[in-house]
Amino acid sequence: MTLTGQCRCGAVRYSIDPAGKPIVYACHCQNCQRWSGSAFGLHLLLPETAMSITGALDEYRHEHEGKRSCQFLCACCHTRIFNTTEAAPGMRVLRAGTLEEAAELSPAAHIWTRRKHAWLNLPADVPSWPESPSPEEFGRVVMGG
Repeated sequence: MTLTGQCRCGAVRYSIDPAGKPIVYACHCQNCQRWSGSAFGLHLLLPETAMSITGALDEYRHEHEGKRSCQFLCACCHTRIFNTTEAAPGMRVLRAGTLEEAAELSPAAHIWTRRKHAWLNLPADVPSWPESPSPEEFGRVVMGG
């Protein structure tokens, strides 16, 4: 199943082949709240090789809790498209809201729920963690791995 997306202005376009059902998760940490200007960030984790991109990207690097993260944004409108992080080598964290199919996807997990806004009620049947789970735990619980 191939999914497509773009930035707000359309200068950056991409397609992904997630090799199975896409795993979308919501992150409620303060960084995601500030980056998105909303209550949480909606992300899709995928291997670097599963994404092809056209258009110019700017890169913003920063360190958080001892891990380096690189944010990739449209060079024109500065929509954040994805990031990479030392916490998940070989993977990209796609901003799921940039997907054409975003409305068809729902979070399979919630992380950093200790920062969740009090008015937001999470489904009881969806896995959640008060902070970030290890990649192994996330995979085991969410992806059955």
